[in-house]
Amino acid sequence: MFTYRWQLVAALFFAAGLNYADRTSVSVVFPLLRSELGLSDVALGGIGSAFLWAYALGSPWAGVLADRWPRGRLILVSLAAWSAITLLTGFAANYWHLIGMRVLLGLGECLYLPAATAMLADYHGTATRGAAMGLHSAGLNVGMIVGGVATGYLGDHYGWRPGFFALGGLGLVLALLCTRVLLRPAPRGEQRAPAGSRRPVSSLPRDLRALAGIPSYWVIAGKAMLSAVGIWIFLNWLPLYFRETYHMSLAGAGFSGTFALQVAATAGVLLGGLLSDRCAARDRRSRMLLHGFCYVAAAPFLLVFMGQASVMVVSSCVFGFSFFRNLGQSNENPLLCDVVPPTLRSTAIGLSNFLNTFAGGLGVLLAGVLKRDLSLGGVFVAVAVVMLAAAVLLFTGYRFFLGRDLARRDSIRLG
Repeated sequence: MFTYRWQLVAALFFAAGLNYADRTSVSVVFPLLRSELGLSDVALGGIGSAFLWAYALGSPWAGVLADRWPRGRLILVSLAAWSAITLLTGFAANYWHLIGMRVLLGLGECLYLPAATAMLADYHGTATRGAAMGLHSAGLNVGMIVGGVATGYLGDHYGWRPGFFALGGLGLVLALLCTRVLLRPAPRGEQRAPAGSRRPVSSLPRDLRALAGIPSYWVIAGKAMLSAVGIWIFLNWLPLYFRETYHMSLAGAGFSGTFALQVAATAGVLLGGLLSDRCAARDRRSRMLLHGFCYVAAAPFLLVFMGQASVMVVSSCVFGFSFFRNLGQSNENPLLCDVVPPTLRSTAIGLSNFLNTFAGGLGVLLAGVLKRDLSLGGVFVAVAVVMLAAAVLLFTGYRFFLGRDLARRDSIRLG
């Protein structure tokens, strides 16, 4: 039976797809923006960083809102807002208009993930949480593929603006369709969050003090920062790498820069969600250990960028990196929800989003600065070191903090 909690997963799958399509499709039309607006590589990096830093600044407050307001309603507001902003981006007349639209997009989109992830945790317990969140993450990855290819095709034939018109209009239609699920009360017995778990009055400083007592959360957040540096460099610069190195069309570069990366990511999060639940059924600590080992497996694939291999070899290595990285990544949100009480989940996710998108914005901008001296291939190789550092942090958290934090969480019975 397709119960309400799985209807919720389906609705959020499509919303997640548009969320990532709208935020990443701009990188596919970088060559058109560079020629039409006369932009340097650093200016192109600034477009990616403007979104990420606005997203970062809004994320802690987005998390606080999602712990206090109806999460379904907040998701709809975010979806409608970012879709309208994406549509308006197509009317940008110059670089600063484009920067302004990306800032607004970051503020609109930052409301989504804290509310959506916590809402999934409300309705899915330990037995299905990894699978539900894996499907949600798959939506993010599918959105990047479809958004990248569609925007590239439209860019090749009609210019860079129609892609934004199409994505924004589709998002407004989806917002209308999702009201039936997101604003409908759940059937009796399907709500999993404990009664009274939403506190009407609190403050971010108080929440931060509570989170400060959960070391495993800070391990997860620190790992997310390191991982974000690498993945946002890829999302923003990989299409341009294929365009410049192999002289592809925009559609071809958009496909090559997203397809292998996101098909592998989709497979990784779907398999990883199921594997995470199976491991957690025996020992919830296994989520963090699996996460670390997957990052160790992902890093060596990036060494392919030390030379200039064929498109097929590079795409295969991108596939391998993305698969293992996302196989591990699928453990992040279920693990966070295991160690953080329901009353703090959205706040915790929002704060983590602040840290990792701020770090990702620095990485995108730094890649633009270093591109001339190191080449994009050299920048991608450096990401391998970052991934190994993230794995070390996870192993440290597993060894010293996670068991104690899970035991404390269980002892105070906060859900």
